[in-house]
Amino acid sequence: MTRISRLQKKFNRLAIDAFLVTDSKNIYYLTGFSLLQGDGCLLITPQNAIIITDDRYQLALEEFESDEVVATISRDYYGSVNKICEGLNLTVLGFEDSISYQLFDVFDELMSCDIVPFHYLIERMRLIKDSTEITKLRAAAELQSAGFEYILSVVHPGVSERELAIKLDYWMKMHGASAASFPTIVASGANSAKPHATASDKLIVDGDVVTLDFGYYLDGYTADMTRTFAVGSIDPELRDVYRIVNEARKLVIEKVKVGIHGDELDFAGRSLIEEAGYGDEFNHGMGHGIGLTVHELPTTYAPGATNVTLKNNEVITVEPGIYIPEIGGIRIEDDIVVTHGGAEVITTAPTELIIVKD
Repeated sequence: MTRISRLQKKFNRLAIDAFLVTDSKNIYYLTGFSLLQGDGCLLITPQNAIIITDDRYQLALEEFESDEVVATISRDYYGSVNKICEGLNLTVLGFEDSISYQLFDVFDELMSCDIVPFHYLIERMRLIKDSTEITKLRAAAELQSAGFEYILSVVHPGVSERELAIKLDYWMKMHGASAASFPTIVASGANSAKPHATASDKLIVDGDVVTLDFGYYLDGYTADMTRTFAVGSIDPELRDVYRIVNEARKLVIEKVKVGIHGDELDFAGRSLIEEAGYGDEFNHGMGHGIGLTVHELPTTYAPGATNVTLKNNEVITVEPGIYIPEIGGIRIEDDIVVTHGGAEVITTAPTELIIVKD
């Protein structure tokens, strides 16, 4: 059964006649055709899947081979949607509630049929990966692991965080990546105590720990990995913190199984960090889903995430961290595939503490 037909089978239960997809990642997931965000939409009716876009995509659509998808070329995307719905006597149209208020206002004024918002309808389909998606995520994770090894070969005292990020971006793209899935984090010294620090002009000096957190698209899918390493030497407390964080990572991965709840999985690592006296210094969730975007369902699993239940072939991150203001922080992040046999770790970069010497 195709992804489109799986969606069509849901229509009766959802009490809709058709569904309109405006998120470009969801359009790609359902059809395999790439539109830039805002450049069109996908109307799924009980019998058809219709891409509605303008003539900039006409040649690409003529070359696009699909037994399910047809196209309508128009610069009035949503006027065309309304005409199709009227022509097919469709009375209830579902749509993604992630649209802007401005676009909702267009729908509200334009559509003759009733419009009904749905939350994460396609994203829930994307949560469980098929074998092709997992193969692509493995390849993305392997490329990022190689990118980390490259950074270890070029980092030295005196290089700036920004320069390292630029070097990594060039290397990843030269080796097949299409784009970063989020701004690369290169955080050194005291900056590494900020979980979402951006690469700055700060120069890396002897004794700094450096947190490198990055994700790149390869063949449409993105991995997400973090490694923390030291340059020259490391503060004794941070050496101990590294051991604690790495042990927490291992405990979470060992706990992974189909059916476990997100809060239980989080507790496996968080409890160790709390017992070590650093509970207040771990201030984010234990991980999240990845795939066509760097944050997919589950958007996070953390204390209280009782509604998250792991399923076979989900791909999630495991990323415990401890952040000590004015001293530095440690985060280690792996990507894993949830299987009936436990966790398959697809991030292949080493996790032991690395101290880069000149």
